[in-house]
Amino acid sequence: MTLESIEALLDATRLAGLETTEGGRILAKVAAPDAKGTAYRSSLVELLDGAILPLTRGEASIGAVVAAEDGTTCFTSQRVGEDGEEAEDAQLWALPVRGEARELASRPGGFGGLHLAGSHLVAELEVHSQAADETEHARLMKERTTAKVTAALHSSFPTRYWDHDLGPTRPVLAIAAVPEDLSSAEATPAPGTRATDGTGAGGSAGVSARVSAGGSAGTSTSSDAEGSGSSGGSGGSEDAAHEQVLHFRYVTMPAGRLVEWSVDRTGSRALVAMQDSRGDLLATADLYLLDLIGGQPPRLLREATAEVEFEPGEFSPDSMRVLIGRGRTWTQHASLSSTVEVLDLATGDSVQVWPELDQWVEPIWLDDGTLVATSDDQGRGSVWIGGIDDPVPRRLAGGPEQDLAFSSASTAGGAVIAVASGIAVAPHPVRIDPATGAVEELPNPADAVEQVGSLTEITATAEDGTDLRAWLRAPEGDGPHPLVVFAHGGPWGSWNAWTYRWNPNPFVAAGYAVLLPDPAISTGYGQAMIDRGQHELGGAPFTDIMALTDRAVSRDDVDAERTAFAGGSYGGYMANWVAGHTGDRFRCIVTHASLWDTATMGHTTDNAGWERPMREQNARYNPKDSVGDIVAPMLVIHGDRDYRVPIAQGHALWYDLHEFSSTPRDADGRTQHRYLYFPDEGHWIQGRGNAQVWYETFLGFLDTHVRGEDWERPATLG
Repeated sequence: MTLESIEALLDATRLAGLETTEGGRILAKVAAPDAKGTAYRSSLVELLDGAILPLTRGEASIGAVVAAEDGTTCFTSQRVGEDGEEAEDAQLWALPVRGEARELASRPGGFGGLHLAGSHLVAELEVHSQAADETEHARLMKERTTAKVTAALHSSFPTRYWDHDLGPTRPVLAIAAVPEDLSSAEATPAPGTRATDGTGAGGSAGVSARVSAGGSAGTSTSSDAEGSGSSGGSGGSEDAAHEQVLHFRYVTMPAGRLVEWSVDRTGSRALVAMQDSRGDLLATADLYLLDLIGGQPPRLLREATAEVEFEPGEFSPDSMRVLIGRGRTWTQHASLSSTVEVLDLATGDSVQVWPELDQWVEPIWLDDGTLVATSDDQGRGSVWIGGIDDPVPRRLAGGPEQDLAFSSASTAGGAVIAVASGIAVAPHPVRIDPATGAVEELPNPADAVEQVGSLTEITATAEDGTDLRAWLRAPEGDGPHPLVVFAHGGPWGSWNAWTYRWNPNPFVAAGYAVLLPDPAISTGYGQAMIDRGQHELGGAPFTDIMALTDRAVSRDDVDAERTAFAGGSYGGYMANWVAGHTGDRFRCIVTHASLWDTATMGHTTDNAGWERPMREQNARYNPKDSVGDIVAPMLVIHGDRDYRVPIAQGHALWYDLHEFSSTPRDADGRTQHRYLYFPDEGHWIQGRGNAQVWYETFLGFLDTHVRGEDWERPATLG
């Protein structure tokens, strides 16, 4: 039953992103295991009234996607040609309403996000640092490849990001004029696409406008869309190989590294966040307005300080205003906070959006005077709607009386399109009526994973009197069931939506109850909940989780004597903290991608925002200092390509557990701790096979120490 549950979860087709147009087109990117069942492949479908229309096929994954109102769909993919060989360079394709996709361009380094507006296509490109145009870029990358040089010379921070190295290229925006009839432009036909029978709505192209550097344009689900493919290419071609339909011109970029961008609906201006280090500032983001057409120099709109950073949001439909995110930086004396402003591009003045709403929101424009936004909300999610001058919006959908969260909102045909999911509900697309708030499920190209057991909400009271809550997933039957507590990452986050990584289902299928607590620093409970724990990472968040755990084990269906604790990232920090502060309360502890030594963490992570605010906390809330009090056996899990919580944290924890912990040895005098190491994974375990052994080893460790059962390790682990 356990293995079947793991495989059902990992083999399920997943919703990996949505792309919409104002006229009403809705495209979905889906990810599913490939023919060998060892990796994930992404493909593209269009959601019609009551139907799902496949747009692509074949083994090459889809990268960035952008849709035009006339029915044309542009996407990036590194495809296999008629000779059976994968293309050396990543390619950009245009798929017409009927007929085969045609290649528009290819380039070494591939394509990042795309945005189609007016008569222009804007793309994010990784460009050789000394190249002024695409010809030079191809030549210089070829020289580097031929010379077998892999080194990069850096002059700024960071040098790595999450799971990949930065440099020697730089991300830039580039713009290309789009042929009047893009889909029938003379180009090379593409294998692996299929004709469509849909008809376009006509009109100009229009797509969602906000793009994160390195990602695809439009809306998308979280990074749970694992292994969905990349549009990048390695190596370089000697020249353009064949005639390019689109010719990209680089836009003049400000100093710094492009991290996020949006484009107005005419395709003439872009808002960019440029991460830069200067003076005492390290990797902070400034906000610029770029002229994509006229060649005017970049215009600085908002300059970051040690306390405040900015990020770009959507342009208004009339392109006169823009949404900007204003984030108060986490410092030694201030908590992270997030607000959104409407910036008038003519005057430079801005006003805060919905100043009386105590939630972190992600708004988009419904029309020139109305915004729609999603947010976490009390362990669920809400969709809000209101005017730009309203002090507070009204809740359009969601809220505490239901069990769904909403994300990746966009507009199509006058309606709000979003991804809905819950703790026990896999992500699926929905349409929300902006007048009534009615939520309509759209045709779902993903699998609805069958759930087992029950979902219950439990509450407790914190030491300071704050109301606390958590989700409890429990197996069928009266129990009492053994319990495993999952601490969420972030620390700014909430157990309110589906995840393919820390999914409770395999654990419930194996007979475990799973507690999903939202302690201090959790989102969706107002700024005061963030403030309660921001400067005591091992304080209020720890005691909150313990209060909710006490409440869970007081239930008749939970076995208070057979419990375990687990967490990843900040949840891994909490697992390490729990290990050193609860003795033998938990029979074992699982810690994934975890912070072990918070002092050294700040000097090795790619996150410039960690070291300074932790300087005062390190003396009191460093898990490493309590290693001598660790009694429970621990399973350490870490990926070598984790640059957010570097592998050195896992190695140091593994050594310290052997040398300094108080955990009793087994009957043969050997350690009861275990280390599950992934040499080719990062912060998240994304490979299909690796994900399976992650679940199997995790559950095997629980069975060994919580139930006292023998576990036979998978042969795939060696």
